[in-house]
Amino acid sequence: MRKTRIICTLGPASQHSETIRQMIVEGTDMFRINMSHAKHDWVREIVPRVRAIARELRRGVALLLDTQGPSIRTGILPHDLPLLVGDILEITVRGAKSVELNSTTVNYDELIDDVSLGDTILVDNGVLQLRVLGKADNRIRCEVLTAGTLGSHRHINLPGVHVNLPPLTEKDLADVALGVELGVEFVALSFARQKSDLEELRRTLVKLGSTAGVVAKIEEQSAVRQIDEMIRAADAILVARGDLGIECPMEELPIIQRRIVKQCIRLGKPVVVATHMLESMINNPVPTRAEITDVANAVFEQADAIMLTGETTSGRYPVECVKVLNRVARRIERSGGAGYAKEALLEDARQKTVAAAVSLANSLQRSKLVVFTRRGTMARYVSNLRPEHAPIFAFTPNEQVYRQLAICWGTFPVRIDFTENPNATIEAAEKYLRDAKLATPNDNLVIISDVRAGRALVDCVQLRALGK
Repeated sequence: MRKTRIICTLGPASQHSETIRQMIVEGTDMFRINMSHAKHDWVREIVPRVRAIARELRRGVALLLDTQGPSIRTGILPHDLPLLVGDILEITVRGAKSVELNSTTVNYDELIDDVSLGDTILVDNGVLQLRVLGKADNRIRCEVLTAGTLGSHRHINLPGVHVNLPPLTEKDLADVALGVELGVEFVALSFARQKSDLEELRRTLVKLGSTAGVVAKIEEQSAVRQIDEMIRAADAILVARGDLGIECPMEELPIIQRRIVKQCIRLGKPVVVATHMLESMINNPVPTRAEITDVANAVFEQADAIMLTGETTSGRYPVECVKVLNRVARRIERSGGAGYAKEALLEDARQKTVAAAVSLANSLQRSKLVVFTRRGTMARYVSNLRPEHAPIFAFTPNEQVYRQLAICWGTFPVRIDFTENPNATIEAAEKYLRDAKLATPNDNLVIISDVRAGRALVDCVQLRALGK
């Protein structure tokens, strides 16, 4: 049973019911909706479609709404601008007019206040690199460092520059409200820079009556510098290697990825590795060997999930991409992992109870971890300790928790109703495992549940051999 979760981005290549069905069958655990491109009418159609197919297949598939975030982009040009090394490009704000041959506006007037002489401005995913030569009269004079062609609405990155954009734009707020209306399990904040950005998103969700999890997309140097605070403030972390690889020196990216994954496991938060996992499969039916190794590294590091973007939104082989991730993850998981969970913090009695249960499961052959959880907390604790061989079956009566647990490493959520009698609930779970052929007679079930002690319910670890 594969432990690494698979997240796929929905788009034109994957929006049809049969494709969604195949992607779930082949192993997709969560679908991402990218609000940088998705229209509201389309989202209203696709969410019920995913829900219906997941119910039909009896799978707890989660939905992640990914906000566009405070993106800085170039303006509309009458035609593309071919630029050579040494050319001058002027960026204008607040309606200023340029006298240069090459110029563009931007959608962020305060850019001129945020950048300084000598700063580097990266355009179109770093294809164009500019150096700030001067600022005057709402015009930023830049020297072209790398040749390329500038088009309209190209994304701008400012490595190391603190920008004063709000964490949630008006568009983001409207998109989040739509996600809450449709009951998505997670909302991702793009270009999250600091803890307060995540807190603002959480306040927005609470105000709208949502319990969706907050996902911090790590895409900027400022977020990397305060990664511990970001991890603690979020419900999950997404290592967005596209923009992060532009913001940071490319040779640092593997180190940053490894450090974030390691720290997420230490602090007990799910972590997703994303972007360019199988980029060549947008057009080709098989991945490159380098891509296989990249996926394998994320699996070996025991990231909770690996995510596909363009491969499944516009690529020619969305189902085949899922098959590749599934195949590689299963094989690498059999070879062991990095072991970062050995450094996981155990800060309270409940976490230490879970650690004892995981230790017991690790010591037994044919063991299964069975967790009963109403809010998902105990199941996430178990997942974070990365059991060596025992799968985690998380039973919950809560429909949203059932789907939210789809992001957790090694966790297989099951929705069942809990009874007043904890023992009866355990017996119902055992029956489910037998009937679904997920466990066989005499398997060792390490059970984490509550038991009644007088009028109180207390946490308990039990060891049972599954009966016939």
